[in-house]
Amino acid sequence: MTQEAASAYGCGAGSRSSGGSGVSEVIPQCRSRAGLGRRAEATASPPPDHVRMTRFALTVVRHGETRLNKEKVLQGQGIDEPLSETGFKQAAAAGRFMSKVRFTHAFSSDLTRAKQTMHGILKHNLFCKDMTVQYDSRLRERKYGAAEGKPLSDLRNMAKEAGEECPFFTPPGGETLDQVEMRGKQFFEFLCQLILKEADQKQQFSPGAPSNNLETSLAEIFPLETNYSSEVNSDSGAPGLVASVLVVSHGAYMRSLFGYFLTDLKCSLPASLRKFELSSVSPNTGISLFIISFEKGKEPTPKCVCMNLQDHLNEVTKTLSV
Repeated sequence: MTQEAASAYGCGAGSRSSGGSGVSEVIPQCRSRAGLGRRAEATASPPPDHVRMTRFALTVVRHGETRLNKEKVLQGQGIDEPLSETGFKQAAAAGRFMSKVRFTHAFSSDLTRAKQTMHGILKHNLFCKDMTVQYDSRLRERKYGAAEGKPLSDLRNMAKEAGEECPFFTPPGGETLDQVEMRGKQFFEFLCQLILKEADQKQQFSPGAPSNNLETSLAEIFPLETNYSSEVNSDSGAPGLVASVLVVSHGAYMRSLFGYFLTDLKCSLPASLRKFELSSVSPNTGISLFIISFEKGKEPTPKCVCMNLQDHLNEVTKTLSV
């Protein structure tokens, strides 16, 4: 787990150290399930345009480990550290894990550690090796101002001297939690508008229900509990996914975005995931999957399929222990 993320949101609540490897370990929120088989190809007839629901998949991945992550030094936005050797291995492992997922869009923070992680994921994908990545500054990590480049312990001392709790303390020149959440909200609203616009254009030129190819590629690797299988199963009568979006960002930013999903958009959670577990910061290259449903004029409705998945990191741990 990146320590700057922990410092911004509870200073590491919900995580435990993995020792000398420098990779923090977040209690797994879900377990992967390979080989779920292909779904039926039948698709439901779309409802009239004025009530048509649009659905897309949003896969959010945290960047791989950097040297400063391991040394518990805050990076934020001002310290643009590249991935460490371990970080590159984590990105490659995430790419192999999702190698059969058919992504339609790729967005990344424009900081080096996120860019390198995105590249490591896509180069192992069977369908998306040459996909154009859109780099967006709205996906950057929280800005820590005067605390950037300093040990996490310094931020804790600064908060203590100011008489504030570490999770809510804003260092001089840093972003408040509200400002970070606003960036996340702005990006998500932009993304929903983009997907809706593209879906409308496709509907005009190719009327009919979307194919379920995107659902199938997700269903083959991600854990789908009984009450969530309908979200990726066209037999349920729900419209097929119109897009599958991959986003690479940062720990504190992701936690803020997920908090917005839960609090403001009333995100539904799988039975195995309790609300307080959303306070856990994602491990490096932890994977979270959401199905977003929305209609024109209404707020989007996210459903969490998986939070902070890290099964792919097992092979990295084994490699480092050899």
